[in-house]
Amino acid sequence: MAAAFEHLGLDPRLLRAVSELGWAAPTAIQAQAIPAALEGRDLLARARTGSGKTAAYGLPLLHRLLRAAAPGAAAQAVRALVLVPSKELGLQVVLSLRRLAAFCARHVRVADICAHTDLAAQKPVLMERPEVVVGTPGRVLAHLEARSLVLRHSLELLVLDEADLLLSFGFGDDLKALLCHLPKIYQALLVSATFNPDVEALKELVLHNPVIVQPQEPRLPGGAQLQQWVVRCDTEEDKFLLLCALLKLALLRGRALLFVGALARCYRLKLFLEQFGIAACALNSELPARSRCHVITQFNRGLYDYIVATDEEALEAPAGQPPQKKRKGAADGKGKDPEYSVARGIDFQNVAAVINFDVPPTVESYIHRVGRTARADNPGTALTFVLPEERDRLAQIEDRLAGENGGSMLQPYKFCMEEIEGLRYRCRDAMRSVTKQAVKEARLREIKEELLNSEKLKTYFEDNPRDLHVLRHDKPLHPAIVKPHLRNVPDYLVPPSLRSIAKPNLKKHKRLRLSHAGAGRRGGPTARRNANPLQSFKYTRQRTKRRATKSS
Repeated sequence: MAAAFEHLGLDPRLLRAVSELGWAAPTAIQAQAIPAALEGRDLLARARTGSGKTAAYGLPLLHRLLRAAAPGAAAQAVRALVLVPSKELGLQVVLSLRRLAAFCARHVRVADICAHTDLAAQKPVLMERPEVVVGTPGRVLAHLEARSLVLRHSLELLVLDEADLLLSFGFGDDLKALLCHLPKIYQALLVSATFNPDVEALKELVLHNPVIVQPQEPRLPGGAQLQQWVVRCDTEEDKFLLLCALLKLALLRGRALLFVGALARCYRLKLFLEQFGIAACALNSELPARSRCHVITQFNRGLYDYIVATDEEALEAPAGQPPQKKRKGAADGKGKDPEYSVARGIDFQNVAAVINFDVPPTVESYIHRVGRTARADNPGTALTFVLPEERDRLAQIEDRLAGENGGSMLQPYKFCMEEIEGLRYRCRDAMRSVTKQAVKEARLREIKEELLNSEKLKTYFEDNPRDLHVLRHDKPLHPAIVKPHLRNVPDYLVPPSLRSIAKPNLKKHKRLRLSHAGAGRRGGPTARRNANPLQSFKYTRQRTKRRATKSS
């Protein structure tokens, strides 16, 4: 591995940007892929999530564009095309490339055409002739056919990011049609987290004598960086009880992603958390793409602590296996965005934990969910809640991971459920409030609000592009009856063995009670009302009588 980026022969402006980002040394995939790409070779690269694949192709791409344009190329024409499977990943790639090009932005402009707006609305962006265009295959093809984008005489470099998803998202026909609009000679880079039959098909389609870069490393970080735990739950109620205890007693610190397997469960879990005063964002394929990207951006900036997400694209059974039985309450597909992707490719920043509230259907889905934490050199935790009927599926995941890493990576988490039995009646109370009708109303209300937010985002950010705090996505939906007493956890419900851990979360309420007690010692009306419930009732009756006497 190269000792530093300076040894890779990159443009000084790119090295300055890398230094500003705080990257001391290239990762394994970057150290191997960048020199090969700088030589002009086609590249097939595979590396685990969080290993820096975007910079592995982004730095050589920008370095090439900073050189003189190829002979015969039109001035200020599109010279690089990056194809992505989803709008969320497209936004992330655009932001990453712009950060890397921070000190050469006047020479390299990056355009995002992933959004499903009218083609006419995106034409002004393409008329400025950006050097790099990022988009989904379907969107790029639409612009090529409308002749608002021309690549035949100018394209030098083609990148297929998350290549294994491009075909599984249904972009096969679009890709074949798109390649007819490209020049005969160009450099192609395929980047993926896995090598599957889809990647092999794309390799034959776009690559010529490629260099294969595949660092010898596990697909997930080791135990020193990523702790993976399995919690066995006997009933569905135990899952909700355990999550309530983890969050309300502050046993789980930092920001977390909660993955579920169906749309209805996404809203059920969000409403359940609302009962306890825990704000969370919903992220699924029914929401507008602009709102989804905005949620991710704000989460990365620290506005939200919890996201309840679905990864429906992973629910399809792998090749050669029978289809998974659909969970009760799963979405029927109407109103869903076929290009939605959250578990794959998205760089959620500073995620302390990933909670698999539902066991993932495949090992690939597990890897990409858990890969949202412990990225780069940051530590992370993964918790998987498993019911008896989900244990066979989890065993298959464990066997695959153990075979790839030479040992079991998932450890049993021995949580004593008897210690939190005092919270069970509150958990049942909250679950009874979250009815099927409440979930249905929540889905409709969330979609309506996010559609309005999407239009607000569109118009507002045209005038205020730097303001990303105008809208929040974790507001309570309130279609279910919210019971205020569930928000606070009394001291007597905290298990003695957990009080030292849960104490930071309870200090606030203790200080509040002490402040009321202090007011009582001062002898004011608040003291008389809060000292004793009976005294409070007596004081209220006396005040009512005095008011009645004055009015008469």
